[in-house]
Amino acid sequence: MINEDTIKLLKECNSGIKMGISSLDEVLGRVKDENLKKVLSDCKEEHEKLENETYELLNEYHDSGKEADAMAKGMSWLKTNVQLAMNDSDKTVANLITDGCNMGIKSLNKYLNQYEAAEEKVKDIAKRLINLEEKLVVDLRQYL
Repeated sequence: MINEDTIKLLKECNSGIKMGISSLDEVLGRVKDENLKKVLSDCKEEHEKLENETYELLNEYHDSGKEADAMAKGMSWLKTNVQLAMNDSDKTVANLITDGCNMGIKSLNKYLNQYEAAEEKVKDIAKRLINLEEKLVVDLRQYL
């Protein structure tokens, strides 16, 4: 039997991944620098791989997952579009994505601590997602 922490952590990972993909989709068309575009596209691709992994496990556990919080998604969309309307630059994109990554890293670490009884394979997904976000923050520093 699957424990509750496993499902809850998996849902939070899945939701966070969706939020990340949505944010990357929102800014990719505005990026001017080809290297930055590649960094963001590669990261999106890795998020999509993790998303597929979480969907497979959710299906295996007979759970439908969790949508990204509508309020958080709406606020992110608003912040992104307002800031890019004021300054449509790669620097703004890097700043926005860095902020999003930092929030994701913080949330995922909180959930890892909160759902400590989760199965190791789900904890591993959360850790890989954290590492992906941390790497993106480092990769974006040159664009800030």
